[in-house]
Amino acid sequence: MIPIFPVTQSLQQTANKLAKKFNLPVVDTPNFPILLRLTEQRLELHNQKTGPIYVDFVKGKLGYRNQHSGSRKQPLAKAVGLKHNNNPTVLDATAGLGRDAFVLASLGCQVQMLERSPVIAALLYDGLQRFGNPTNLQLIHKDTQYYLPTLFPKPEVIYLDPMFPHRKKSALVKKEMQILQMLIGTDIDVTNLLTIALNCADKRVVVKRPKWANSINNISPTFCINNVNIRFDVYLKQ
Repeated sequence: MIPIFPVTQSLQQTANKLAKKFNLPVVDTPNFPILLRLTEQRLELHNQKTGPIYVDFVKGKLGYRNQHSGSRKQPLAKAVGLKHNNNPTVLDATAGLGRDAFVLASLGCQVQMLERSPVIAALLYDGLQRFGNPTNLQLIHKDTQYYLPTLFPKPEVIYLDPMFPHRKKSALVKKEMQILQMLIGTDIDVTNLLTIALNCADKRVVVKRPKWANSINNISPTFCINNVNIRFDVYLKQ
């Protein structure tokens, strides 16, 4: 289990609260091959081969997106059905580092992020805390396939971004994907997850896929929306 290491004694209480919330151990030494490093600025995931990984909704690309909102005509917004007079409720069932969920929330959607990995959930929680806990972006640390059937009312849109082998050569993408694959593993249950999502969504299910990949389990979507290197398979409920 990946531990939390507070860099100063003053952070011990915060580390203990995070540990209790996400069932993670706290250590007093950084001598681990991989660990969550808690600093005065943020919570970071460190390992011996890559730089720190963290969630930052305030600065960087996501901070810029929040300030400039982006267009409701962008492919992601179109895929979830976001229109001028329609801000659907979206459940991001595979939240990861929360980027797509954050974009949808910044465009006006009510978004819930589901994340089953305690380490990734802790990073998301830290990012939300530093951003000020927006009312329309909520984190739920649960296993999606067991949590979805319990929901009532049903979310209008369920969004899935399952793990897949990227062909991009970007060092950042490779670093993040290596970490995510290590923590979460490949989504061998993605076929089952799509079936559950189709049963639990009120209006549509959206699946993010690389352009070159087949649809999940060869289940044909109602339509697709293409972006540069990816596409969104959209399944409308009858």
